[in-house]
Amino acid sequence: MVGPAAPRLLDCHPEVAAALAAGAPVVALESTIIAHGMPWPHNLEAAQRVEAEVRRHGAVPATVAVLGGRLKAGLSAPQMEALARGGASTPKASRRDLAALVARGADGATTVAATMIVAALAGIRVFATGGIGGVHRGAASSFDISADLQELAQTPVAVVCAG
Repeated sequence: MVGPAAPRLLDCHPEVAAALAAGAPVVALESTIIAHGMPWPHNLEAAQRVEAEVRRHGAVPATVAVLGGRLKAGLSAPQMEALARGGASTPKASRRDLAALVARGADGATTVAATMIVAALAGIRVFATGGIGGVHRGAASSFDISADLQELAQTPVAVVCAG
């Protein structure tokens, strides 16, 4: 997704774009926690509280998602609500899913890996999340290793993680 076409696939919320242009702090936030982490309306309330906390500390929040096949860095209130109401019917979007969602014009709730990619494309250098994926039990036979680990090794975004 990185390359000359990337800006044409990315929409920065006007507030996020203005903050980036001014050199103000912006913090990326994932959207999988909204769609898959909690039921409605708790998911929306939690997302709003996280964004408010980012603002309280002087930064602009940029919740990341794929909506209508467009990579989004920062969501409007109606977009956030639609994502929250959609819940688990919105597919999780990791690195491997971004191109297909864009090509199909579909929606996706971004995982840590996908959020890092979109943040990097937008020029956002800091991302806060509740947790990252790791090496899962039985990985020696299943090879179940989160894409988050690979993304941490190759994408220039600092990830602040609670767990």
